[in-house]
Amino acid sequence: MARPTTAARRYAEAVFELAKRDDSLDTWRDDLRAINEMLGDERVIRVVDNPSLPFAERREVIDELLGGRTGKPAQNLVTVLAERSRLDLVPAIVVEYQRLLNRERGIATAVVTSAAALNKEETAALEERLRQMTGSDVELEVRIDERLIGGLTVRVGDRLLDASVRGRLERLRDQLVAGVR
Repeated sequence: MARPTTAARRYAEAVFELAKRDDSLDTWRDDLRAINEMLGDERVIRVVDNPSLPFAERREVIDELLGGRTGKPAQNLVTVLAERSRLDLVPAIVVEYQRLLNRERGIATAVVTSAAALNKEETAALEERLRQMTGSDVELEVRIDERLIGGLTVRVGDRLLDASVRGRLERLRDQLVAGVR
């Protein structure tokens, strides 16, 4: 996962501090997700991020779109981002806010990459095993990468567990090359 930009991280940290102060961590999480979903629509982004339209008109569109879906503080955030032409930061802000929320709640994020989709039983068993290893709750982010051939890799923080066929073959190749010299 790419590191968020400094600007996105700063916005997320500011929002997180406001959410902690107001005891609205989950509300902000939901609002940020709703904003991200709304801005994922190409038609919406063309209007609210269009510098040829007067900002007052764009602000009205933002207020109308978010009126019943998010709280006023979240609307203010979108307005500030639109005014500064930084709406492109929203996806990174959402990711960074979730990371801060998970850290606050003692939840470890594990990125699981497998060669094929995992079924519910495999996912549950993996979550339980990672919970035992980390000593905290675990949130899985599952990805598919057919280049692994088989098996999976798990990244928790800065630790990487490689149980993939591709990883085993690479380690075997390295051992064979090292033994030849």
